[in-house]
Amino acid sequence: MTQVALVFLHSPLVGPVTWRSVAAHLAGAGFDVVAPDLTIAVTGARSHHQAVAETVAASLTCLDADASVVLVGHSGAGPLLPRIARTVSHQVSALLYVDSLLPYPGESWIANAPQPLVDHLRSLVSNGELPPWHEWFPPEGLAEVLPDPQLRAEFIQELPRLPFTYFTEPTSLDDWQGRAGYLLLSEGYQQDAQAARQAGMPVIEQLDHHLAMLTTPATVSGSLELLIRTTIPTSSGTR
Repeated sequence: MTQVALVFLHSPLVGPVTWRSVAAHLAGAGFDVVAPDLTIAVTGARSHHQAVAETVAASLTCLDADASVVLVGHSGAGPLLPRIARTVSHQVSALLYVDSLLPYPGESWIANAPQPLVDHLRSLVSNGELPPWHEWFPPEGLAEVLPDPQLRAEFIQELPRLPFTYFTEPTSLDDWQGRAGYLLLSEGYQQDAQAARQAGMPVIEQLDHHLAMLTTPATVSGSLELLIRTTIPTSSGTR
């Protein structure tokens, strides 16, 4: 059985609490887990994407040199997975996209986003930065998906102020020819899930909401375990 470590990558728009409970569940199931904080990497002045990849690579020093890793990217982390896979020194067994955008090699987020959203974000920029993600939309939206006030406050506390250059920076031309899978959590990513199917990826649907890993971590963990077994049929978490 192939033994893998899971590397949980939060969207650059949010913080690492996104994956905390799911990582704990899967650690309890026998997987080695790593969940780096990417917020400092994405708020710096240099190449944001490469800074993220190098931060992930540095976080894997806790693993054995011969460990095989599965990169698990939520939302905006998805398009960065191929570059991260090239940058880390460990063998990468698979990329798992979770309610995520798929890679758009050589293009920027802005080039792939709906124009009304792009226009809205441009209107929010101040001194080259966007406000934290929860301020982009009416507050009742976040309260609906994260009704627990303590959890919602912890989530908000981690939200970075991203430089607008993050959204205009083209992603790398790196392509991924290895195994990949997709976990769909919300209706908003149906198109990406369909594109994943057309690309031959196994797709698992657990329709809930975009931040379901925060509110139903046990269910999301189970779906991820199934996706791992489907994507890497000989995988095992027990080391």
